[in-house]
Amino acid sequence: MSKKGSIDVMTGQRLTGLEQKGVSRRDFLKFCTAMAATMGMPLSMADLIAETVGSAKRPPVIWLHFQECTGCTESLLRATHPSIEHLILDLISLDYSETLNAAAGHQVEEVLHNSVKENEGKFILVCEGSVPTNDGGIYCKIGGSTALDIIKDIGPKAAAVVAIGSCASWGGVQSAAPNPTGAKGINQILTDTTIINLPGCPASPYNLLSTILYYLTLKKLPELDAMGRPKFAYGRLVHENCERRPHFDAGRFAEEFGDDGHRQGWCLYKLGCKGPETYANCPIQLYGDVGSNAWPVGTGHPCFGCTEKGVGFTKPIHQQATVFTVTPPATYPDIVEEKTTGGWTIGGAAIAGAAAGAAVTAGIKVAKSLSEQETKDNQTSEKEKS
Repeated sequence: MSKKGSIDVMTGQRLTGLEQKGVSRRDFLKFCTAMAATMGMPLSMADLIAETVGSAKRPPVIWLHFQECTGCTESLLRATHPSIEHLILDLISLDYSETLNAAAGHQVEEVLHNSVKENEGKFILVCEGSVPTNDGGIYCKIGGSTALDIIKDIGPKAAAVVAIGSCASWGGVQSAAPNPTGAKGINQILTDTTIINLPGCPASPYNLLSTILYYLTLKKLPELDAMGRPKFAYGRLVHENCERRPHFDAGRFAEEFGDDGHRQGWCLYKLGCKGPETYANCPIQLYGDVGSNAWPVGTGHPCFGCTEKGVGFTKPIHQQATVFTVTPPATYPDIVEEKTTGGWTIGGAAIAGAAAGAAVTAGIKVAKSLSEQETKDNQTSEKEKS
């Protein structure tokens, strides 16, 4: 943290830049510790992160928009730790963003090209949205140039390229069949460049912040999976960290929206939840900082696999997911109510059935044993006679 700052009139102590904005040193260190944990670093790295945030020169960031709904930027605007003004003013230098630019027209395009020229090989390029490729890419143009030409020109000049959101990562909803614009993800355009994919619809702003901090702190990119996603954010299935997972394991499933199971927070697998085949940290990271329900499953809606290529925007929402562990049968017994039929409960019937099965198995073993013994006795008797 910078040692420069104004004087606190109550204590006479010098305030740092963050403290002037109402961020205490304690809260700042808590933030750095949380970032270390998020990125899978030892908690001892919190001091290094704090030093990086406080002393590093703010990296120039250019944020390009292509075919998208601006949902990822909107999600960023609603982040609270850090807030958008702290992110832009203290952590990065946002040189260009079509959503947040104060200028417009030729003036802002000049800023973009000057920033690229002055910071070639040093700036971080963030791309939001897919790139249309059919008909020469005419379906998305900014400042007279197609998105295809822009990304081919600016992408290779960046120190790191981040594709934020599912549209930039795989093509998103625009690339769904029949894909009339030929929408593609950034990594399908810049095939000779390492692309960091941060899929999601929208992507978590904290995954972006963590990726930037990782790069600044360790001077290298985070470890990526086979699909170019940081493992610290996309290394585990949604299914593994979901708060409804115990209901899945116990065979308690909502059968339709609004039924008793749905209201009681049971597993949404049968309603088409794609959590069992989707890698993301949504259950832990959450969205919008509005409590434990701040993600789709928390509000009672199935995960639709937006971070997973070939799942989100591809599989129908009602289609059941591919479970990488054990797929539960579609005909689990109702274990909520003890329904009675002729004095038998379902639980009792299940126990009786299990007991009967065990008895049958035991009977077969006994019969087999008796048969073998009878055969031996007959053989002995025949020998004695001879």
